[in-house]
Amino acid sequence: MRKKKAIVEAALESEYERQPLGIMNTEQALKLEDSDGLVFSHPDKEAGVTDDFVDQEQLRRLVQKPRSRPVSL
Repeated sequence: MRKKKAIVEAALESEYERQPLGIMNTEQALKLEDSDGLVFSHPDKEAGVTDDFVDQEQLRRLVQKPRSRPVSL
């Protein structure tokens, strides 16, 4: 199960490089204004070490709670 407030690395990614910006939890990352090139380390990986990055929308899908399925009788 993914932690709601997993730690991620925020970075600004261009065609040529990825510039680290800082470390934050996923809740803080999702409150940032969406910007072209803004990426975050995957919340299941170690922030500051991994090369697995996702954009803000992907991060939102990764950390949102799964919706409960209706129980059929």
